[in-house]
Amino acid sequence: MQSMTFEQLNLIEPILRALKDQNYTTPTPIQAEAIPTLLEGNDLLGVAQTGTGKTAAFSIPIIQQLYKENSHGGRKGIKALVLTPTRELAIQIEENVKEYSKYTSLRHTVIYGGVPQKKQTDALRAGIDILIATPGRLLDLISQKYISLKTLEFFVLDEADQMLDMGFIHDIKKILPMLPKQRQSLFFSATMPVEIAKLANTILHNPTRVEVTPASSTVDKIDQSLYYVDKKDKVDLLIDLLKSKDLESVLVFARTKHGSDKVAKALNKAGVKTEAIHGNKSQNARQNALKSFKDKTTRVLIATDIAARGIDVDHLSHVFNFDLPNVPETYVHRIGRTGRAGRSGVAIAFCDREELPLLKDIHKLIKKNIPVVEEHGFLPSQTRPSLGPKPELTKGGDNNRNQSRSGHQERNPNKTQRPQGNTKVIIKKQN
Repeated sequence: MQSMTFEQLNLIEPILRALKDQNYTTPTPIQAEAIPTLLEGNDLLGVAQTGTGKTAAFSIPIIQQLYKENSHGGRKGIKALVLTPTRELAIQIEENVKEYSKYTSLRHTVIYGGVPQKKQTDALRAGIDILIATPGRLLDLISQKYISLKTLEFFVLDEADQMLDMGFIHDIKKILPMLPKQRQSLFFSATMPVEIAKLANTILHNPTRVEVTPASSTVDKIDQSLYYVDKKDKVDLLIDLLKSKDLESVLVFARTKHGSDKVAKALNKAGVKTEAIHGNKSQNARQNALKSFKDKTTRVLIATDIAARGIDVDHLSHVFNFDLPNVPETYVHRIGRTGRAGRSGVAIAFCDREELPLLKDIHKLIKKNIPVVEEHGFLPSQTRPSLGPKPELTKGGDNNRNQSRSGHQERNPNKTQRPQGNTKVIIKKQN
């Protein structure tokens, strides 16, 4: 069966040219399903995690519709608002919008807290079509009369579950009454708990639902492996594994801000160029750390889950779960940052005695056991039975284990977007 191309999605020439510049040829499943329904003017409920291509899925149709409207002398004012929880994610979305709209005359800017507002307000005064914002700074600039949402035609709420976790639900409820009733609304969330479903119902009108890569599945191309290790030996094990040159670009997840700093300090002391990002870091420090990681100046980045939202790095070779997450779905979201765009990737997890219940929850969610690396220099002091039953390796587990020990990653030289692994798409019209 021949793969769909962006040309088949009836996109305008300026957008197709911009996508070609990015070497995008094949839409991901969420792009293939969302773009046509959004171009028809429908509201959309997207259940999609990081790495599925949802930014292009929602921004490309908005850019196309605004481009056509502007060519007919459309009215001035902010026409599209993308609301997202973190500064990093807001910046990443604005970078994508810049790439996709480069051959149009559309104007865009991003606003977020933690930095002086003058540069942002200057851009707003000059006039923009598309605004990407975090909730707090948006409300602040609305109260100062720098922003009016009266001309809004498109509203995107991204990472809704993370908005809830970070306590932004009250800010969102303040913003919603300011939006025009006549608008096209797009709602994205990696998970759909009851509170998020209720919020979606207040925002969307008869939406099309697109669900991509349910949280219980993992991308087939990601080579997963598990190391049992005592908590006190985790840093030494990480340093030992990082001796391999195959670990080119490594994202390490730690549970706490203090833990992130502690691991980064130890790695730097061992001669491994490392930076940490979390909520206590200044905006400039976080942006500089991300820039160094993206341009390969820094090889290892330590992050908490919230700070990691918005990290979009091509060729991310390895993801480490230094600490297992408290919520099993988070494990899937973490490892989904490698193995993107049809490439393979490697995900390595450490597990100490206290984390065994968390590991059990992860195995239950992904419906298989992560292959265990049986031999390494930092085996736990306790015997295997006290660590729990030996997981049964899934088919091909021995190969996976050997591959992850070497850190080998298969490379795809083309930046072609492809359906990832066992990606599943569910499309249905909400009543």
